[in-house]
Amino acid sequence: MLTGYRLMWMVVMFDLPVVEKAERRAATDFRKALLDMGFEMSQFSVYMRMCTSNTQIETYCKRVESALPSGGKVNILQFTDKQYERIVSFQGQTKQPAKKTPDQFDLF
Repeated sequence: MLTGYRLMWMVVMFDLPVVEKAERRAATDFRKALLDMGFEMSQFSVYMRMCTSNTQIETYCKRVESALPSGGKVNILQFTDKQYERIVSFQGQTKQPAKKTPDQFDLF
């Protein structure tokens, strides 16, 4: 059974160089690769994806690693769905409603 403690979120945060044309292309390719892997953009340079197991987290970590551009910095955070529910978000100075876990239909 999938519970809020077994469902996991992955967050990929990155700061990539975009001065040269080749660097911009590499950054764009990396963002596209994340989207192709099922990540959604949370903020610019912050992408999130829900995973159903540690094995799936490890698989996606390897996929992200294989898509890394040569420069810049990339961090991958992992946390439970219960922790995800506690995210506090603001848009401007307005507090946003609590995050809702995707419906089971959205996961598959």
